[in-house]
Amino acid sequence: MKKPLLGLSMMPEADFVSAILPILQNNAVEVLEWSFDTFYDLEEPEWLSGLLDFYAENNRLLGHGVYYSLFDARWTVRQDEWLKKLKKEVNQRKYNHITEHFGFMNTENFHQGVPLPVPLVSKTLQIGKDRLRRLQDAVEIPVGVENLAFSFSVDDVKEQGEFLNRLVEDIDGFLILDLHNIYCQSCNFEIDMQEIIRWYPLEKVKEIHLSGGSWQESAYGKKPVRRDTHDDRIPEEILNILPGVLSQCHHLEYTIIERLGHTLKTEEEKQTFLDDFKQVKEIIETSECFTGEEKKWNKTEEVYSEPVEDHLLYDEQTKLTKLLFDSNGVASVKEQEFHYFKPENWDEEMITTAQQIIRKWNPY
Repeated sequence: MKKPLLGLSMMPEADFVSAILPILQNNAVEVLEWSFDTFYDLEEPEWLSGLLDFYAENNRLLGHGVYYSLFDARWTVRQDEWLKKLKKEVNQRKYNHITEHFGFMNTENFHQGVPLPVPLVSKTLQIGKDRLRRLQDAVEIPVGVENLAFSFSVDDVKEQGEFLNRLVEDIDGFLILDLHNIYCQSCNFEIDMQEIIRWYPLEKVKEIHLSGGSWQESAYGKKPVRRDTHDDRIPEEILNILPGVLSQCHHLEYTIIERLGHTLKTEEEKQTFLDDFKQVKEIIETSECFTGEEKKWNKTEEVYSEPVEDHLLYDEQTKLTKLLFDSNGVASVKEQEFHYFKPENWDEEMITTAQQIIRKWNPY
């Protein structure tokens, strides 16, 4: 019986390195998570390579993908290349496991920003399983998926736990439970965090993410929208429920704190980040969060077939992303007829939020 390891999502910025130096030097950072695909086309600084290699050599490095996009309905050269680079990455550096985000960030210039949810229907599940299968075939280590912060409707929130459970079952995969993503859904749809967590298969949670975020003012004079921006301290509400969540995840191995590297500029920001780390460390040490017997992972046989595609879904994903980018209001989105998406049921605030995010990341 052992407690989960506590670590950080590694950022390459000088401010971030300066902030975490005290906890690196006293060996408090037990594990690092690295978003390897953010550096696919960049050269790692020597100090960063050395640090990542050190954790890898000690079996303490986790890989977290950002840009694969599990639910793109068309298989593209971009995804093919992404997998080839991943294969090269895991051959050069030892990772304990690889994870990706739920959702899609598809098409042309619109692949940056926030992953958008897809509805739980047989075709989307089939596409997600196929993409995850291909990711798993590229590596000889466990693969997992992280829950999404952004939702268009309460239906998205309610079905995500089941969706993730079914998504990973074919590859004996696992989940990252991001508690700030749950917090965002709780705030935006007025559902208790504990209730949302009960909808998830906690026996499949191997990793927990903790972070802070920001409030976006309401476009309609209602309550503000909570955003998963990784630029502030961990909310007290999350720290309060953390002991209970830890005690329910019997196969939990890692707890990772996330913070964007350019958001730790002042001494006050650095100190609050270190205070968060210290508080989470104390919660883990004092709570009854012992992981049970280590879950044995079995890689299933590789299956080679043509990628699953759905051109109608692809056209709708493209249309939706372009609508969100071009539209000045929510009416033009809600009035659209789709086969897979149901914008007439979507929350107006969340449509506006998606529009703002997509425009931020795709200004031209």
